[in-house]
Amino acid sequence: MNRLSGVFQFLLGFFLGIFLLVGGTASLAYVVFSRMNANPEKPTFAEEKAPETTAKAESQPVAKQQTKTQPVEEVVATEPVIEEEETDEDLPDGAYRAKVTWSTGLSLRSQPDSEADRIGGVEYNSELIVLQTSADGDWQQVRLPGSQSEGWVKAGNVAKVEQ
Repeated sequence: MNRLSGVFQFLLGFFLGIFLLVGGTASLAYVVFSRMNANPEKPTFAEEKAPETTAKAESQPVAKQQTKTQPVEEVVATEPVIEEEETDEDLPDGAYRAKVTWSTGLSLRSQPDSEADRIGGVEYNSELIVLQTSADGDWQQVRLPGSQSEGWVKAGNVAKVEQ
């Protein structure tokens, strides 16, 4: 009986150890693979961060002043006009609107070369205006809508927007 008890304890301990080893490995694999499956954070470019904060700071006091000095009806009537001006920007001949399709965003370069100075960036799914393509077809000259910022991005990372 004593011998049977020792064999039973050994087998119970062995299977319990195997169970803990397999369970721990499976849970660790689950944690690792779930973190690998998560989407990466959107890149934030220093050049784009400063204008957004100043634009927000400037727009808040202006909105408060307008609501104090103008009736609500006039403010509502002027808002669609501002939106139409932003979307109806005149495009040069051969230019078209496009959206960034590269998931991490694009670097804006001063010249059509990967060694050229980086002058800014464009986030994923942002709209831009493609002005021209380089002679070799590897780079596109772009302009950011609503500004005069121009630069070069690697071709093939934007998709034309149908209007």
